[in-house]
Amino acid sequence: MSSPTKASKGYRLAAATAIHRGDRMYQQDQVEVLAHPRVSGCLMAVVADGMGGKSGGRKASDQVILTARQLFDRYSPAVDDPTETLKQLVLESHLMIKLTAITAEEEPHSTVAAFLINPNRECHIIHAGDSRVYHFRGPEMVSRTKDHSYVQRLVDEGQITEDEANVHPQSNLLTGCLGTFQDPPLTLAHIDRLEIGDTVMACTDGLWHYFSPRELGAIVNTLPPRDASEMLVTKARQRARGSGDNLSLAIVRVELLSS
Repeated sequence: MSSPTKASKGYRLAAATAIHRGDRMYQQDQVEVLAHPRVSGCLMAVVADGMGGKSGGRKASDQVILTARQLFDRYSPAVDDPTETLKQLVLESHLMIKLTAITAEEEPHSTVAAFLINPNRECHIIHAGDSRVYHFRGPEMVSRTKDHSYVQRLVDEGQITEDEANVHPQSNLLTGCLGTFQDPPLTLAHIDRLEIGDTVMACTDGLWHYFSPRELGAIVNTLPPRDASEMLVTKARQRARGSGDNLSLAIVRVELLSS
């Protein structure tokens, strides 16, 4: 777990990450919070849930993180369009994962959920697959990304409820991700301005599967990011009852600088 902070103009971005293998033999998730190397108050957070054989999934999620590092290192908030940077993250990762598949026996795929915060506290979001980005204002969920999955489609069509989707036998069936034959979805979201007390969290399904939005909001609002991430992992592990997936999360909270 890590807790980088970036301070700017009376506030700071407090961040933490957490990752756990769950009850799987291999860790195929990856997560990182990247503080901008040159610009205060600017960061990118990324989670990736790899799939495809014991090493294929990890190669795929590693590629997402590597691509994020390279793109964010070149990113200039004053000049570059953040949505284009996030689109590049998805498309370049997708291409590299497909190239990996040509030279390997596995079929590597990965989800991605990422957000980029600029110094003006504008936040841009992208995702592909069923890894999510949540936005909380205090304890209340303002928004979350919609999964690219079969059960999300059923929910959207009114055939099942959100609660039923969580226990559906085909809940892991994705309709879009990185590394597949089809082009990945480029689903973007945007938060005009993060307020003091807002939290943005990216996480894989191995985590969000075990919580309601109300529970998530209460935890990330009550505890500092590092403590919140530890509690979320602990509770997810307890609730998995020995059958938990890999899980990872990145939490960023906007906090007032103490005088």
